[in-house]
Amino acid sequence: MTSTWLVIGLGNPGPRYEATRHNIGQMVVDELAARRDERFREHKAGARVVETWLRPGGDKLVLAKLNSFMNVSGGPAAGLAKFYSVDPEHVIVVHDELDIPFDTLKLKTGGGHGGHNGVRDIAKALGTPDFPRVRAGIGRPPGRQDPADWVLAPFGAAERKTLPIFLSDAADAVELLVSEGLVAAQQKHHAPR
Repeated sequence: MTSTWLVIGLGNPGPRYEATRHNIGQMVVDELAARRDERFREHKAGARVVETWLRPGGDKLVLAKLNSFMNVSGGPAAGLAKFYSVDPEHVIVVHDELDIPFDTLKLKTGGGHGGHNGVRDIAKALGTPDFPRVRAGIGRPPGRQDPADWVLAPFGAAERKTLPIFLSDAADAVELLVSEGLVAAQQKHHAPR
């Protein structure tokens, strides 16, 4: 039996933020859409979406980039979950993670938000923190740089060289999470390269 999965790539709207560390979640859903040769379209829930499949005849994927700013992601996320009748355990949130080194993925379901305001707002709007997360490490800023400035800055030159591979790995992790479950995805993507 096939299921519907809502995959939300967190980020901020507009060209100013497109290439920033905070928008890595949106970059991952862009990769998933590109693999299927799909384009995003506006949705009444305040998001841009692609309706597609994991593979032909497989689970349905709704890829979403919210039109709201990161800190108020909950309303559009809950609106999409309601519209597509997706329970929280099938809402995958892809987001940046300061406390994980750049080019490292960690997957989990539930738990705290780790200070991530987008995750916090989605947990509040869904009424539970128990949804799967693909956490894409962006690392901590060097020296005394403010983390808020770090996440809203573009990736550095060295990071941009490996970013396409990192985005591909994160998209692979989402697909494996849908097809084989959290444990299988963790076993593959938590291991060092």
